[in-house]
Amino acid sequence: MTQTALHWVKEGHGPMVVLSHALGCDLGMWDGVAAILKARYTVLRHDHRGHGRSQAPPGPYTMAMLADDAARLIGAQAVEPVHFVGLSMGGMVAQALAASHPRLLRSIVIANATDCYDDAARTLWKARVHTVLTQGVAAVAEGAMQRWFTPEFRADEAKGGAARVAALRHRLESTDAAAYAASCEAVAGIDFRASNTHIRCPVLVIAGTRDEATPLAMAQAICSSIPGAQLRTLEAAHLSAVEQPAVFASLLEQFFENLR
Repeated sequence: MTQTALHWVKEGHGPMVVLSHALGCDLGMWDGVAAILKARYTVLRHDHRGHGRSQAPPGPYTMAMLADDAARLIGAQAVEPVHFVGLSMGGMVAQALAASHPRLLRSIVIANATDCYDDAARTLWKARVHTVLTQGVAAVAEGAMQRWFTPEFRADEAKGGAARVAALRHRLESTDAAAYAASCEAVAGIDFRASNTHIRCPVLVIAGTRDEATPLAMAQAICSSIPGAQLRTLEAAHLSAVEQPAVFASLLEQFFENLR
């Protein structure tokens, strides 16, 4: 099978932290968090297949494929197990990676994610796929912005929130429609309820208290299935690492420090 070429950026020094982005974003989603972490850690970020500057092979995609992509990158760039941090789709990659490539991991962080979807949610994902394939990614962009960010952040001109929202909206609308749809199908198909019970590395689960896409109850369900998993919250909507990068980075640093 031909391997998908990924675009990636590595910066900083120290233990390696890998940052895995959300559906419809790219590695730039992590700019605020990476700027903080790189003072003490080697930060490796990549664009998932079909996103950003990575290749967009024809679908179907599965979460196992995205985890294998990440595993190959870690194998090429890391000399020891890494801290893997994923948000939304990236948090699903973290769960898949822990199931299939545990030896690569020192710890995982699962942010703003879920471990499975019910039939009603899968129906909504199917509808989104149809919309994107018939009308383009721009047709779902406004709804995504409303899920991704709080109203205050979207309206914040003074501190740059509105500019970040505009940049991420542009990134979403620039995503290849077929690749986005294939990624939606990969997300919709997840079910980690059984495999999560076998995770043995340290796990931090992060939830946004104002996240309507993956509410706190989903984070609690993940926590309850993984032995020893810790749960932390911050006041943000779905893209918590964009809305609250300093708080998010602080949660990561505290978690990593306590593992020493």
